[in-house]
Parts: sequence; structure tokens; C-alpha cells
Amino acid sequence: MASTHPISGPSHHVVIVGGGAGGLELATRLGDTLGKRERAIITLVDMSATHLWKPLLHEVAAGSMDLDEHEIEYMAQARWHHFNFRLGAMEGLNRNMRELYLAPTYDDDGEILIPRRTMRYDTLIMALGSVSNDFGVPGVKEHCISLDTQAEAVMFHKRLINACIRAQVQETGMPVAQLNVAIIGAGATGVELAAELHNTTRELAAYGLDRIEPDRDVKLSIVEAAPRVLSALPEELSLEVQRQLGKLNVSLELGERVTKVDEKGVHTQSGRIVPAQLIVWAAGIKAPDFLKDLDGLETNWANQLVVEPTLQTTRDGNIFALGDCAACPLPGKAGNALVPPRAQAAHQQASMLVKTINHRLKGRPLPEYKYRDFGSLVNLGKYTTVGNLMGSLTGGALFIQGTIAGLMYRSLYKMHLYALHGFSKVFLDTLARMITRRTQPRVKLH
Repeated sequence: MASTHPISGPSHHVVIVGGGAGGLELATRLGDTLGKRERAIITLVDMSATHLWKPLLHEVAAGSMDLDEHEIEYMAQARWHHFNFRLGAMEGLNRNMRELYLAPTYDDDGEILIPRRTMRYDTLIMALGSVSNDFGVPGVKEHCISLDTQAEAVMFHKRLINACIRAQVQETGMPVAQLNVAIIGAGATGVELAAELHNTTRELAAYGLDRIEPDRDVKLSIVEAAPRVLSALPEELSLEVQRQLGKLNVSLELGERVTKVDEKGVHTQSGRIVPAQLIVWAAGIKAPDFLKDLDGLETNWANQLVVEPTLQTTRDGNIFALGDCAACPLPGKAGNALVPPRAQAAHQQASMLVKTINHRLKGRPLPEYKYRDFGSLVNLGKYTTVGNLMGSLTGGALFIQGTIAGLMYRSLYKMHLYALHGFSKVFLDTLARMITRRTQPRVKLH
């Protein structure tokens, strides 16, 4: 599918749909190279006006991170790095005309802010990420919050704060499960959120909500269908995380498949009911639903766009996909193994696509993506971080825990910021936050 003749020129339009970790890094790097030199027009499309590194959403939900201090304005990033930003949600595609369609955007009052639009492209890159997959379980949409977006993380935090305030001023005894939190799914999001919430509830009590006794009034539960937490990661890492969660008194309901969720709490196949008024669904992911009917592009059961090793979609060489919305084959693995939906994969694919677009403009053969697994890190808030490192540096897998693992976990976010801003800005921002942090509460109180 690689182009055999140069297609460079200032009129060549590269459109990137989705401003997550991979999409924004790609737009920034292409803007700094092709956009700045007027070799191509780079446009980023996203339904939100701001970006936050998705692995941090659980910290926003728990209140241990202030969204306002860490979100990135797409319009400002575009101005500084020579690309265009367009606010909107993609709703359709015409591959023959090379056009994509953006749905109308509405303001807070329900009035049309931006009408439906058509955008032309020469190269289209889908970087839409993933959303929660409720697998059709009854009651999930009505009673659960997913942490797919910044708005959902903020909503959960507000509900948590409001529940604590109500409990503080109640004259009568606290109803059963009023402050209970159930997290469905024991992946990284679930276990990291549980640890952050354990700390948050204790900080809130210290800031004046003294009628709440966390050990007595707050129960954190994780409900998971698999027999252990983090089932996709090495067993040694999983068992250590389970041990740490046990020390935090997090109730682990393992081997319990959820059958429905209602006002009483979470119901499982074995007949158990986990009482909770705050419920988070973090049990699985899929690509956005509209991709499965997108003008004939091939998708799999999870709505992911099936791609070649070049990251070109199988039915259209002008359309690429990266990150969680791409079903990319994993060479050397049995069956139909795919590249796992991790931030490191999106970062690697974005880096390769910078080369890909340059090769495409010059008519050169396109590179093929090869996933490199550098391991996994799971951060349990202030308590500990555990992980395993893989690759040529370790000669295999190396289990790590504690301070070193924590530093490496935080460095992942700094690497993302470095890709977007460069060293100087990241260093100065880090220094400024170290100073101002001393004058701010440890959790967001509103």
C-alpha cells in the first residue's frame, strides 16, 4: 500500500482525529517539522478543548491531582507547534471523496456552538483511543461512572466530596454503604484508583470532616471476574499488588462476574451483592462504537480498526490508525495476538508515524511497526509502586518496587510532557509545582 511517488507539497493535508497521548504527540512533532516548514498542513481534531494524559484520570477522580494545573489547551499547543486544532467529534467518513464529517458542537446551554462540518484530508490518522466496554451488563449506564474522560473523572470527584459533606452534617446515623465505593475491574485503573481513594478519604477527614471515620464508614471494594488482579500482567506483580491492597483494607471480590448493577450495589453471578453508592466501571475497553460502521473499514469485535504492520488500515492505504483504536498484529505470538492497549504502544506508534508521513510525502517505502515491551508499572499512590522491567537492559523481566519504581512511574508522565513541550518548559513547570505544592492542600476539596 505504500506510495510509489512523492506527494509532498504545502497543500497535502494530514488530519489526526483524537488528541490523546499518541495523537497529540504526533500532531506536535509533525507540526514542528512539516508544518513549520510548510511541507504539509497538519490538523488535529478532538471533541474536547483540553488534553490530560489518560493514565492520570484516576488521580483526578480521587482528588489527588488538580485537573486545572495539568490539562493542556489544544489551541495553545497548536499555536506553539505549527498545527491547526479543530474542536469537534467525528461522526462519519467518505473514503472516495477523502472527507470526514464532524458533528455539531453545543455550548453548555444546548445551543449550537459550531455547526456540522466537512473536512478534507489527504492522509487521515485515527487516534481515537478507547472507551469503557460495559458488555451489556444491566444497570451499568444508570448507576456507574467510567473514567474515560476528564469530565467523568471530575464528576466522580464531585460526587465523592458531596457524599462526604452529607455524611459530615447528618444528625442521624450514617446509612449503610453511604460512603462505600465499588470498583468493577481490577486492571491498572481499578487498583490505582482504590489506593488513591484510600488516601483521599483520610486526607478529607484531616481537613475538617472529622465525623467521618474512614476505617469505620468507608469501604473500598474491587470486583473482578478473573481469579487475580492485573490478570494480564505477570503473576509476581499481581500478587504483590494484592498484598498491598490487603494492607489498605481494600476488599477484593475475585472470581466474581458482575451480572447487574442497581441502587443496592453490584450483583455477581454467585449471588453476592456488594453494597455501594459510588460505583466505577473499569472492567474493559473497546474502540468508539461509530468505527464499526465507518464507510467499510475493517474492524474487529472491539470496534478497533484492523491495520497492517505499517499501521495502514487494511482497506484504505490513505487511512492509518494508532493506539487503542488500532488492532495491530503482534508478530511472533500465537493466534491473533494484538499489540496491547498501553500508553507505551501509542507513544511508539506515534514516533514511527512521524517517519511514515515523511516517507509517504517522498514516495519511499513505509516502515513497519514492531512493538517493544518495556514492562509495566502500577502506582498505589503514596504507599508504593510496583512493576516489572523488560528488554535488553535487563536481559528478561526484572521485578521492582518502592522508590525506584515510583521514580520510573513519574518519569513516564515527564517523558510525555517532554515530547509535547521540550526540556526547558518541563523543568521549569516541575520546579514551579514543587514550590507551590507546599501552599496547597494535598487533595482537591471541591
